[in-house]
Amino acid sequence: MKQNRTVARLAMMLFAMFISSSVMAQKAKTTDKDLIGVWILESMKFEGKKDNYIGEDYNQIKVFRANGEYACAEVARVDGTETMILPHEYGTYTYKGGKYTECGRNGTVIMLDKTHFEGQWNNRHDKWRKVTNMPAELVDYVVDKCKRQNDPKNIQTLTNKFILSKPKK
Repeated sequence: MKQNRTVARLAMMLFAMFISSSVMAQKAKTTDKDLIGVWILESMKFEGKKDNYIGEDYNQIKVFRANGEYACAEVARVDGTETMILPHEYGTYTYKGGKYTECGRNGTVIMLDKTHFEGQWNNRHDKWRKVTNMPAELVDYVVDKCKRQNDPKNIQTLTNKFILSKPKK
């Protein structure tokens, strides 16, 4: 009888070890470099709300480049057909040892695997998916648009003078 208990305990321990090693094997190892690339927002939820604000008419894109360059844009469909890329921000990012910053602000990035991460900003919780087949032309356009979101002061002055001012008689 004592021998049966020992065998049963041993079998349970082996089963537990097998299950835990299977779970560990399923969770992919990630490195800091896995963040480099193009990411599309899959889910954007606010604390206390059930709504997911991402859909066919609104999304966001983040681009992380190996040189530390970072761009984020909102993408919206207008009138069911036209699309707009709205620059949100452009700057630099760091991601080392699980610590993340973007545009000088501390943030949260939790790599779930090589193609998914979760982020949080204040009371907003995001889930992002890595995209590897986006054409470079589109990625470069998004980055360039974000880079130029804040026009230099001379462009602001010229715009006000030649486009938005009242014509002189």
